[in-house]
Amino acid sequence: MPELLQEGLLGLDYQELSVIAQKHGQPEYRARQLFDALYPQRLAGLDSISTLPKEFRAALKEEGFEIRHPRIEKSFQSVDGTVRYLIAMADGETVETVWMPEGDGGETGDGTEAGDSDWHRATICVSSQVGCAVNCQFCLTAFMGVKRNLSAGEIVGQVIAVLNDRHVDLERQRVNIVFMGMGEPFLNYPQFMKAVRLLVDGVGFPESRMTVSTSGIVPRIHDFGAEPVRPKLAISLNASNDEVRSRIMPINKKWNLEMLMQAARDFPLRNRERITFEYVLLDTVNDSAAHAREVIELLRGIRCKVNLIALNPGPGIQFGTPTEQRVQIFKDLLVKAGIPAFVRRPRGRDIYAACGQLKRTVA
Repeated sequence: MPELLQEGLLGLDYQELSVIAQKHGQPEYRARQLFDALYPQRLAGLDSISTLPKEFRAALKEEGFEIRHPRIEKSFQSVDGTVRYLIAMADGETVETVWMPEGDGGETGDGTEAGDSDWHRATICVSSQVGCAVNCQFCLTAFMGVKRNLSAGEIVGQVIAVLNDRHVDLERQRVNIVFMGMGEPFLNYPQFMKAVRLLVDGVGFPESRMTVSTSGIVPRIHDFGAEPVRPKLAISLNASNDEVRSRIMPINKKWNLEMLMQAARDFPLRNRERITFEYVLLDTVNDSAAHAREVIELLRGIRCKVNLIALNPGPGIQFGTPTEQRVQIFKDLLVKAGIPAFVRRPRGRDIYAACGQLKRTVA
């Protein structure tokens, strides 16, 4: 029970809530009422759970249980409709979470094209750690290092905070989740996967509307493939050979491209599913036609698609953004080789909400 108290109610699964209800002499259905209040209903306080007896609510409070929703400290609105949220946890640590509305003719969170009629679609980009330990040289989050992992409740809480702020009805609005914010989800694997299960079983997100991005934590890719419920997999590739990748992504020194590509080939894809490879293009570093041809060889035989991202600039980043012409040539070579490739249009770049720009910026 002490470990459950540390977590608070948000982040507990049905089995853990059943233990609490049983300890207080409550029937099993009280656990279901608690679960429904926390997740589908997204209620923020015990007093709001009118289905529970007052005595049970009072006993929970007396024991120290509460619903600890992360708090939105600040939000920043982009000209393209993107909103960057600075979200505070109970201990005062903050992370960033991004709301990206779609339907302006751009690209959706899963790499497909959106049309004007898709105004009701949106994507939430969620953080899994305070900071990040992977140290990718083109990412502002790397400058923070890593402070700690987020709990399952803090991961789910980000989603709930944004849904409640945007007044989202999940039965009427299609919302995707991408675990591509601060941190490496596979270095916080147990809490990340617990959060996934709570979002699916509780909040109401189909796993098909979730994608997780990893920098290439090979053992966890194997574990992830064996999960009965899991999001889609995206791998941050960002280089076509070990020399370049080790320079811009030090994690490659531990799990190199041969190991990473083998894990991708072994990954058990579902019907019609593809692995997404994300590739941040850095001017004259990894964006030449020769690099594109190396990528084609790397991905040969893997059912996949590639999202190309021209570097989003930031203070302290020592790389440049390639020209549109270089990006287009790179994309055309992949497509000609039969690899679906998309150029990801930056969202929220003016408010430091775009890919690689999250650094708890407060202005």
